[in-house]
Amino acid sequence: MAIFPPKARVWWNEPVQKTELIWIAVAFVWGLVMFFTMIFWHSVGEQNLSNETYKISPEAFSAKVDAMIEQYQVGEEGDTGIPVVRPPADSDVYMLARLWEWYPVLELEKGRKYRLHLASLDWQHGFSLQPENINLQVHPNYEMVLTVEPTTAGVFSVVCNEFCGIGHHQMVGRIRVVENQ
Repeated sequence: MAIFPPKARVWWNEPVQKTELIWIAVAFVWGLVMFFTMIFWHSVGEQNLSNETYKISPEAFSAKVDAMIEQYQVGEEGDTGIPVVRPPADSDVYMLARLWEWYPVLELEKGRKYRLHLASLDWQHGFSLQPENINLQVHPNYEMVLTVEPTTAGVFSVVCNEFCGIGHHQMVGRIRVVENQ
């Protein structure tokens, strides 16, 4: 049997056992099934985000964030001084990651679409929207753009899920979803 080591030291010249060929065939067919299942679920499963990515300097992205804040700021988050912005529906909204914060707090309307732009100013960060299952890697020098349409009102936490240093555990941002005004 193929389970036991071959008697001869030149094992590659020995014939392959029938059971071993069956297992090789099963593994090959299973690999093909998994490969085509991934393609199928990517296109039909609606579980993968369709997004765009562009090269951008941290300074240019920061300027876009500051311009959005200047135009749409409606308040500040508690005693942190982080601005809260409420951009109009069907607009571009910007959120940046930097050691150790997500900036600014976004206030979006339920049922309306937005183009969410994400970028990092310093290190690689992870964008994890809780309790939803949206997980992205956010890199410096790249702007990731995805279309979002909130379906539930409430306060959602943005958590960094890529270790980014000593303050990583405190890197939590907010996205508020409000009922249509």
